[in-house]
Amino acid sequence: MSSMKAITIDSSANTAVIETGNRLGDIDLALNAAGRALPHGTCSYVGIGGHASFGGYDFTSRQWGLALDPIFAVNAVLTNGTIVKVTKDSYPEILWGLKGAAPSFAISTSIEVNTFAAPSYAIVMNYVWNDMDYKTAGESMFSFQNFSLSGPAAPFAGELDIFRGSREGTVNITFAAAWYGDEGSAIPTIQPWLDVMPTPDSAQLLGDGTYIDTVALLSGASHPVNTSTQPDTTDTFYAKSLMTPEGEPMTLEACTAFMKYLAIEGFASNTDWFTQVELYGGPDSKIREIPNNATAFSRHDMLFTFQLYASSFNLQPPYPAEGFTFLDNMATTVTSSMPSDWNYGAYVNYLDNRLQNWQNLYFADNYPKLKYLKDQLDPHDVFMFPASIEE
Repeated sequence: MSSMKAITIDSSANTAVIETGNRLGDIDLALNAAGRALPHGTCSYVGIGGHASFGGYDFTSRQWGLALDPIFAVNAVLTNGTIVKVTKDSYPEILWGLKGAAPSFAISTSIEVNTFAAPSYAIVMNYVWNDMDYKTAGESMFSFQNFSLSGPAAPFAGELDIFRGSREGTVNITFAAAWYGDEGSAIPTIQPWLDVMPTPDSAQLLGDGTYIDTVALLSGASHPVNTSTQPDTTDTFYAKSLMTPEGEPMTLEACTAFMKYLAIEGFASNTDWFTQVELYGGPDSKIREIPNNATAFSRHDMLFTFQLYASSFNLQPPYPAEGFTFLDNMATTVTSSMPSDWNYGAYVNYLDNRLQNWQNLYFADNYPKLKYLKDQLDPHDVFMFPASIEE
């Protein structure tokens, strides 16, 4: 698929046809040249094919939706070799399944999407708190949750990035965020949360005000937007996820338990780890406007998505066995602190092939319909992989 890199932009209709061998950076450069953009992840080296099949989040998603949401057609190959253009008019049930679970049903060769006008102003915000004690860190995450529920404007999104502190009992926290609205409104938007936070060790506004510069900043120097300039890096890692419901937010006890685990067990871990707590929801978010049964993606009503990630310490094989338990327990510190019927979920793009009850955590109430589609489209389970829909 890596050779399938055509991108065709229709400037009159504000749509694009994107072959699935493209990486996100390739797409950004092509669309930006036409003054357009799409919501998708921040790492420029991620491929659009799988990414848009299972969700696709970045800081524009609160105003534009996930990467799969603007898709109105998919050109695909079915298990019998038939090439079809899947739309809501031609194959509505297949389109439903492809927007959230595509690799279980077909090979997507290109997607057709509605694009968005690139923001006329965009800026990245970066705040750092070093060696924060875990109680203060738990309070900080809880206050960020309260701020998120208060309804920050859709042109804002951000995440808490949490790392090992320099001493036991502490963590380092980076608040990374972006603003795509009026110039001068970024700081006032987050000021209510900053007012209840400790003074940061550093605070920066980053970027030249252009949208494409924020894309480059959020991707990072090791992953340039022009992906042809250098090869991707390698890693030996394990990842998990946790999606927390907006309708039943985390308690302070859950937030504190999570930070305590990172500050104590995380300090002692023999892995190189980080966690990200990404803001999906809030009253003004476009993501939450889409019903959970509108597509196969079943978690539009989540407030946060946690990415839990741990690499071997030198990024090389073998992966330490303790790393699996470390991440499993990291997720459990939150879920075990909440009621037993808490309706949390998990995010397929952070695929965990050891996850128990993945059918419900990834696909929730949509799974029975997905099983029916699998039986109709792929009865011999040709498209089989960890966490593929079961026939």
